[in-house]
Amino acid sequence: MANKEAIQTAEAPAAIGPYSQAIKSGSLVFLSGQIPLDPETMQLVGDNIEEQTQQVFKNLTAVTKAAGGTLDDLLKLTIFLTDLNEFAAVNAIMAEHFAEPYPARATIEVSALPKGAVIEIEAILSV
Repeated sequence: MANKEAIQTAEAPAAIGPYSQAIKSGSLVFLSGQIPLDPETMQLVGDNIEEQTQQVFKNLTAVTKAAGGTLDDLLKLTIFLTDLNEFAAVNAIMAEHFAEPYPARATIEVSALPKGAVIEIEAILSV
C-alpha cells in the first residue's frame, strides 16, 4: 500500500465532507477540488466567474504551499464549470497564474457544484 500523508492548511477552506484538502504519496500530491470559499467564513466568494476563479486559485495556492510547492509545480488541472461559455474567462485568469509550460488540463461542464459555486478545480502537484 502506498504511503499517504494528509496535507492540511487553515489558509484554504476546510473539507466539507470526509476527504482531505490534499494527499501526498511520494513526490505527488493530489489536491481535492477547490471551490470559491473564503477559508475564514466558509462562505462563497464572488458573484461572477472572474471573482470565483480568483478565489479558487487563492485556495489552490494555499494548499500547494502547505504541500511544499507552488502553482508552477502543478502537473494537471481538472476544471469543472457549470457553464462552458465561461471557458474564455477562466483561460484569461489561468494565464495570470501560470507560465509555460502550462499544466495539462481538462475542462468539463457539470450541472451543479457544491454550495452553488460556478467553478471547481482539482489538481495534481509534484514536489
